Amino acid sequence: MRLGISSYSYTWSIGVPGSIPENPITAVDLLSQAVRLGVGVVQIADNLPLDRLTRSELRDLKARADAQGISIEVGTRGIDRVNLQHYLKLASFLGSPILRIVVDTPNHHPTPDEVVDTLQYLENAFKAARIRLAIENHDRFPCATLVKMIDSLGKDWTGICLDTVNSLGALEGPDVVIKLLGPLAINLHLKDFTIFRASHLMGYAVEGRPAGKGDLDIPGLLKKLSLFGQHPNAILELWTPPESSIHETIAKEHLWVNESISYLREFIPG
Repeated sequence: MRLGISSYSYTWSIGVPGSIPENPITAVDLLSQAVRLGVGVVQIADNLPLDRLTRSELRDLKARADAQGISIEVGTRGIDRVNLQHYLKLASFLGSPILRIVVDTPNHHPTPDEVVDTLQYLENAFKAARIRLAIENHDRFPCATLVKMIDSLGKDWTGICLDTVNSLGALEGPDVVIKLLGPLAINLHLKDFTIFRASHLMGYAVEGRPAGKGDLDIPGLLKKLSLFGQHPNAILELWTPPESSIHETIAKEHLWVNESISYLREFIPG
């Protein structure tokens, strides 16, 4: 297990719809942040799409990562075969051992059967590239459904990108996620959070926190994964609540990254 950061560690710094900073963080900037933080993995996901880089920019990204001893992990969104084949080539070029995907896109929410039928076509290509497909529990499918999907596709070339918060959207907490998906985890998104009652007392809010400052039992999670015989790279993600300005929000996000990595180093070597 190695500790890493993600394009979703710096979501506000990259930009979200309706809030794009003046100088958004780039893929190369993420490498610089990893060096500064002393971590060895950078996961570049769908909020910073690698397919928008030119060949020259991709070569430069790989050269910089190799020179700095940083491993790159590649991610994308959706199950479109053409897109996945393209990203498989990108993952191979950049030396990523996995291709992490979020199943849904804004315009496509496939059924579990459709996911399996579509992805099975790519089995030989992934095996030939020696890259594993990491399907994230991204909130819509219950964990039991994800387990069935992996069983149907084959554990020899697929697995789970285990996110510690997303499945709250499917009414399943970390204990259920870890129990069912932990044995299949080939990548780990560490995202701490807290749940509190809304100010009007009618309902609850789920909000991100720096690692170690929320309700997630990170030492317990890592111990359970180890007992399953799983030691996936642990990638920091953050749900940083916004401040009154984008400048203040980005400053807070950077502070949370620093705090989180400092805490996580107690349990995970760089």
